[in-house]
Amino acid sequence: MKKKELREIYKQKRKSLSKTEIENFEQNIYTQLFEIDFSTYKNIHIFLPIEKQKEINTYPIVEFLRKQKKTIIISKSDFKTNTLQHYIFNNSTTLEINKYGIPEPINAIEFDVKKIDLVFVPLLISDKQNFRVGYGKGFYDRFLSDCKKDIFTIGLNFFKPIDKIEDLNKFDFPLNKIIYPK
Repeated sequence: MKKKELREIYKQKRKSLSKTEIENFEQNIYTQLFEIDFSTYKNIHIFLPIEKQKEINTYPIVEFLRKQKKTIIISKSDFKTNTLQHYIFNNSTTLEINKYGIPEPINAIEFDVKKIDLVFVPLLISDKQNFRVGYGKGFYDRFLSDCKKDIFTIGLNFFKPIDKIEDLNKFDFPLNKIIYPK
């Protein structure tokens, strides 16, 4: 299937998940994630959940990583250029929900993208080759292309990967790991 079709199908599938299903999926993902050795990663970028899109609650992941003394980085979206600016997310960071429902920092220190070691990537669906379908604006494609070459990427998803995304292009590249409920 093509990205546009997959985007619509998986937005709808996620929308139809019950609160209990989401909580069960999240617990399964957290269990897998908390078994990963993060010792080689110092600066970790993570997306904060868009609640109205029923994205995975990443706040427990943030707390887990903070306990390991990691520097947590989050983004602010520029919808004029479809780019992200990156900021340190600590206990004194104030968040504000933008008009798209995205929690963003309003008083944080900017962070150099080249110093990020690991990125948690949001997605709607992935395939067995670890390519992803996002919301279609290219924010993360641009962001990841600006990162250092050996950046490690982890996609978080509620759904099992499909066989293949048909219409990949030169801006698409596979993530290193996809975590979904087993």
